Amino acid sequence: MSAVRQLERVGIVLMVLAVVALPTAVHGSWNVPLTGLLLASGGTLLWWREHPRAVVGVGGGLWLLAALIGTGGWFPDPALVIMALLAGVAALAWRGRAARVAGAGLVAYVWLLWSIVDTSLVAVAMFSVPSFFAGTVLRLRQEAAARLDARNRELEEERELFADLARRHERSRIAAELHDIVGHAISVLIIQAAAGQRLVDDPERSRAAFDAIAESARRGREDLGRLVELLGGTEVGGPDLSLIEEVVTRAAGSGLDVTCRFSGDRDGVAAPVAHIAFRVVQESLTNALRHAPGAAVRVEVAGSGRALRVRVQNDQPIQDALALGGTGRGLAGLRDRVREAGGRLDAGPAPGGGWLVRAELPLRSPAAPSTGR
Repeated sequence: MSAVRQLERVGIVLMVLAVVALPTAVHGSWNVPLTGLLLASGGTLLWWREHPRAVVGVGGGLWLLAALIGTGGWFPDPALVIMALLAGVAALAWRGRAARVAGAGLVAYVWLLWSIVDTSLVAVAMFSVPSFFAGTVLRLRQEAAARLDARNRELEEERELFADLARRHERSRIAAELHDIVGHAISVLIIQAAAGQRLVDDPERSRAAFDAIAESARRGREDLGRLVELLGGTEVGGPDLSLIEEVVTRAAGSGLDVTCRFSGDRDGVAAPVAHIAFRVVQESLTNALRHAPGAAVRVEVAGSGRALRVRVQNDQPIQDALALGGTGRGLAGLRDRVREAGGRLDAGPAPGGGWLVRAELPLRSPAAPSTGR
């Protein structure tokens, strides 16, 4: 038991002695049954926290019995304080509809006590009703505090949940960016390395292949540097559709037979949308390098109305594909990012053979982040 609880119990004992034993000793009229019942009624208040309903029932019954015994004789009026405290405990003991029933029970108790004790009804009510209302106010404050505490716990749990979801989303976004950057660079490196091996007897063409390897490695390093700067909080210039032209030019320099055509309005495209469109083209070209070597690839970007449409189609491969493998997450990750931006992406076999990737994006989308290249 804490020191505060011990002090509280000592205070209750002293209070009961002060309102029962002390007035009786001063008056000199010792009615043992009356005094004992009043002391026992006040003593029940020692357990008002642990068993409030039992305290109300037992304490109130003992006090009523003492009032009945003291009828017609001397009665220690300060003992009414015990009845007032019991009324306050009654307000704390029940909640909801039960509290209203307890209030009705207090009215019946006061009426019964008034009919037993030779005193005015106002006097009896003054030592019971105000205490009951005070206890009711305290109970309502406790209930409100408990509800607020429960709501705070719920909000904290929701905050932790949202923070965890945000972390997962950010990790997924970073993983997708790394996949796009590293996957494209490595695919070009492997393809050009394989070409360099085949062209070892042709110095000019072999040198061009190794130049492409060096360029791809340099570009990959720059892209990773921009990503690291972005993650570190450094402002990075927002991308635009010119990045698509750049990645197509780089792919053509790597030996891919690719053409690119823009139509419609290229202005007014939000940076996040341009970034996603760039990633769609980059992933499609990477897959064409991996799985359809030698095939012609056509890139079409059209801005019309409120949508930006990207179409990348490659013909059937005319060379044996290299065993480059892959994570299988490229198109799935793109589809998720396009969906988050409010668009849609379809990928599958093209009519007449080959592979077709189509994406439709709203021109302005606040959902997708701007991450530079």
